[in-house]
Amino acid sequence: MNIKNILVWVLRLLAAVILLQTLYFKFTAHPQSVKLFTEIGMEPWGRIGTGIFELIASFLILYPRTTGYGAVLGLGLMAGAIYFHLTKIGIVFDGDPVLFIYAVIVFVSCAILALVYRKQLFGLVHLKKA
Repeated sequence: MNIKNILVWVLRLLAAVILLQTLYFKFTAHPQSVKLFTEIGMEPWGRIGTGIFELIASFLILYPRTTGYGAVLGLGLMAGAIYFHLTKIGIVFDGDPVLFIYAVIVFVSCAILALVYRKQLFGLVHLKKA
């Protein structure tokens, strides 16, 4: 395994673990998550819907044949999260900047993965026949 493959896997795992870790809070209606989505006017449908899309993005990112698609989905989700942090809820939400930091980490990871897998995204990869 070369250094590029290792770095790509680190980015995949980093993005997927962060996305998956936050699902517990969204799907259990954790008070902080409910408060956040209430402040942006998207409770409960936004919290649950975002969680579902983050779950899908995580699985797509981890599976090599769909990493590019998951990265684009994650990029869009985190662009939305960053937007709401900068416009409605602030970088520091509920006394803690960690949600914003996670969003930026996932955004950057997904942006790099989308770049690495750009051929996959544009249908330029031809799958070998078994």
